[in-house]
Formats: sequence, C-alpha cells, structure tokens
Amino acid sequence: MKNVTHSFVFLAHWPFAGSFGLNTDILATNLINLTVVVGVLIFFGKGVCASCILKDLLDNRKQRILSTIRNSEELRRGTLEQLEKARIRLQKVELEADEYRMNGYSEIEREKENLINATSISLEQLEKSKNETLYFEKQRAMNQVRQRVFQQAVQGALGTLNSCLNTELHFRTIRANIGILGAIEWKR
Repeated sequence: MKNVTHSFVFLAHWPFAGSFGLNTDILATNLINLTVVVGVLIFFGKGVCASCILKDLLDNRKQRILSTIRNSEELRRGTLEQLEKARIRLQKVELEADEYRMNGYSEIEREKENLINATSISLEQLEKSKNETLYFEKQRAMNQVRQRVFQQAVQGALGTLNSCLNTELHFRTIRANIGILGAIEWKR
C-alpha cells in the first residue's frame, strides 16, 4: 500500500517542464494507462457505461464460445456416426472377403479334383490306347512272321519240287489231276 501512495505522491512531484524520462515504476505507469483508457471510454462513450460495454463484449464472447462448443459437439457426433458407419462397413467388407476367400478355396479344391479326375481318365485312356496299340503291333508282327514263314516254306517246297520233278513225273501228276477232275464232272 505504501507503493501505491508513493506513486500518487510521485505524480504530484512530477516536474512539468524541461524533462522527459522513462518511468520504470510499474504501478505508477499502470495507473496512468488505466486513467487514460477510462478517460477515452468516457469521452467517446458519452454516457455509455464501461461495465455495459464490457458486459456486452463478454456476452458476445460467451455466445461465440458456446456456439463453437455446440458446433464442436455436432461435428463430434457426426464424426462418431461416420466412424460407426465405417466400422460396420469394414465388418461387412471383412465378412465378404472371408466369404470370397472361402469360396475361392472351395473353387480351387473343386478345380483341383476335376483336374485330377480328368488327368486320371486321360491316363486310363492313354493306357488303354497303348495296350491296344501294343496288341495290334503284336498281331501285325505275328502276321508278318507267318507270311515270311509261309513264303519261305512255299519257296522251299517249290525248290524241292523243281529239283525232284522231272518231266515224266510232271506229266503223270497233270494226268492224274485231270482224271480226278473228269471223274468229278461225270458224277454230276
């Protein structure tokens, strides 16, 4: 309190002329600033009370703060709703992904089984075809061997006949065959 009264005394002893200085006393300078502000308010306000202006300013500030809070609450509610919708959508997408994954695995297993079955059938058909081909090749080889044996036998018999036959034997055989054919014709 002594400093406050000292400030008033200091103002009373302030030299008016000839000097200009910096006042470092905080209380004294605050008091001067307040008196200047109050004086300006009274001069320009002309009957408007400072507390009314201050009250209006505070009410405006309060209304802006309240509207900001309301807007923030509405934005928060909207954001929470969007978050909940996003969560629901995410769960739905995860379920669909799981379903696609399971269907994909099932489809892969079906395709695998179909491929195994088709391959098994193809292998069986190839085995059957191979066996048939082997059988036919075996038959053909046997027929070729038979023909060669027959040809060789015929050639051997012809060679033996040609070497053993003389013309007289040959004529006798021809006459005997003609006689047999003639007897067959007479019986008819």
